[in-house]
Amino acid sequence: MYKNIIDQKKVFFKTGITRNIEFRIKMLNNLKKSILKYEEDIMLALEKDLSRSKSASYTAEILPILQEIDYFIKNVNKLSKIKIKKTPNVFFGYKSYEIKEPYGVCFIISPWNYPLLLTISPLIGAIATGNCCIIKPSEYSINSSNVLKKIIDEAFKENYCQVILGEADVVENIIDNGVDFIFFTGSTNVGKIIMKKASETLTPISLELGGKSPCIVDKNIDLDKTAKRIVWGKTLNSGQTCIAPDYLLVDDKIKDKLIERLIFYTENMWNKNALKNSYYSKIINEKNFNRILNLINDGDILYGGNYDRETLKIEPTYITNVSMYDNIMKEEIFGPVLPIISYNNIEQIYDIVEYNKNPLAMYIFSKNKSFVHTLIKNIPCGNVCINDTILQVSNHHIPFGGRGTSGIGVYHGEYSYDLFSHKKGILKANNIFDLQTRYKNTNNLASIKKLLKLIKAI
Repeated sequence: MYKNIIDQKKVFFKTGITRNIEFRIKMLNNLKKSILKYEEDIMLALEKDLSRSKSASYTAEILPILQEIDYFIKNVNKLSKIKIKKTPNVFFGYKSYEIKEPYGVCFIISPWNYPLLLTISPLIGAIATGNCCIIKPSEYSINSSNVLKKIIDEAFKENYCQVILGEADVVENIIDNGVDFIFFTGSTNVGKIIMKKASETLTPISLELGGKSPCIVDKNIDLDKTAKRIVWGKTLNSGQTCIAPDYLLVDDKIKDKLIERLIFYTENMWNKNALKNSYYSKIINEKNFNRILNLINDGDILYGGNYDRETLKIEPTYITNVSMYDNIMKEEIFGPVLPIISYNNIEQIYDIVEYNKNPLAMYIFSKNKSFVHTLIKNIPCGNVCINDTILQVSNHHIPFGGRGTSGIGVYHGEYSYDLFSHKKGILKANNIFDLQTRYKNTNNLASIKKLLKLIKAI
């Protein structure tokens, strides 16, 4: 079954139609029209899957997708152009080029936390580059996956792009049948499994994973804006965001003041009882709900801790007195729980982050440029946001992606074009000049070096 699905797309890819710029732009426009047509269905599905408000769903998922489609419609012609590259003087008269060619059939495996954004965003890059696609959305966000299938079925023919629904075993079966590129978004543990599977056929892969993204707060800050933006970033989608602030590192001098403002803005944003707020997102399923509740037990609760098992909601919870050996500091929380740890010097920050190195994101709140620069220079991570949270993912003019345990490869905008294409180098020979020296085996090294020196001087 899956072999036929893949072969069908390989046959279509070999026709060369997908390499045509007008075809790619047409397909991007088809996708945009389909998304706009099913806009209400998308928001309703996200409400069913995650209890998310329409405004949050539109701004977090639909709007970034539409902006990225518009970017590629405007820029795909420029991005696809052949690049003339420099040629060393030793190749006198030769010419060098770089072309970016599509891989063929790309396999996109997407998660449940932002089911539209994290499926369609990589799909846009794959289409713009001239690939065919197979998409496997999450079985957890089933309502969103069904709408996604409806969008793709209407926008494209099956032999070009297709959604395959099903359980996790679908992924293994599709990889076994020979796709040309794999794009996976999800947990680090599953990413390891996908990468191991891809290694069996040496299939190129991009992994967009997670990790424990630190939020580092200096004593020199705008207290209210800092608290407000941390609360927003942490409670968005109830913390079920791969780049959510995972834990808070705050200068001991302002720790108590910051906690007081965090609580104030939490209640200002979600009311005193967030569990009763219809716009406050639920946890995706009971398995993750229980996992998060177990993590709360690792520390002392400063605020929150209440939950509703019937609605699968856990209120924003701030905890302290956690150890780096507690489970809550050894795994990505992926929920509305924020451990708060104080520090007294920058070396302590380095030591704590090193326990969970290479985070996908790092947040720094400070008015001290030297402090910010020092952290950026000395802490390896996927991306950085200064004096705000989350918003870096929405800028398609900068790369987004992890390193090490938080991922492989970057995408968005032109970086998606690079990711979904192979850079092919081309050297074109000149038939006028032909140095005979290279055809002769000789021990006269001095004459060869003299000749090379002469060529270099030209």
